[in-house]
Amino acid sequence: MPLRLPAYSAIPDQEKASELLEVPIRTLRPTQWCVGLAEVWARQNDFASETRRERLEYLRGKPVPLVRGTSGELWMVDRHHRLRALLEIDPHATTPGYLIADQVGNDLDAVLAFLQLQGWLYLYDGRGCGPREAGDLPDSLLDLEDDPYRSLVWKLKKEGLIKPQAQIPYHEFRWGAWLRSRPLPPFSSRRLEPALTPARRLVCSQAAKRMAGWKGNKRSCS
Repeated sequence: MPLRLPAYSAIPDQEKASELLEVPIRTLRPTQWCVGLAEVWARQNDFASETRRERLEYLRGKPVPLVRGTSGELWMVDRHHRLRALLEIDPHATTPGYLIADQVGNDLDAVLAFLQLQGWLYLYDGRGCGPREAGDLPDSLLDLEDDPYRSLVWKLKKEGLIKPQAQIPYHEFRWGAWLRSRPLPPFSSRRLEPALTPARRLVCSQAAKRMAGWKGNKRSCS
């Protein structure tokens, strides 16, 4: 599956001089079909333990990269997990964001074509099936499916076995697609443990050497 994902443009960093927009999370349009619910639940626990000020400071340090269409709709190119988690806690929550492309296309099809050309759409569902039609993407973060392989990669990344690659769109999904092609015992986002031991070996193995973020030659994988 990794070879079936399109080429991509790196997600631009927020420049210090760029303006931050404060936007309602419920209005943002997802650019992917699914999330790993294990990460969503973990982020909800983090938000629940923070004060409002701590939450605002955290979000300001992690602004969401946005693409704005000519009709004003905002497409989020990252941060789906943390903002899905916050939206479930607070339906009226807002978040800082920054534009990486503005006034794109003259209709929905043109916007989606632009996003696809940049490699900023992930069109595989929670079972890894796809690519699905871009026009059928869920309208809301709350409608995203669960992908247990994305949950598994989040856990492995949290353990330090995969190096973050912030500018590669859907980096964790690329690892999830790679793991899907390997034999793993049955598991779910609520019960990752059966797959963790073999998955740790796999992501640290020479077979994964060409994957961005591979750390098999580092102490964390020993």
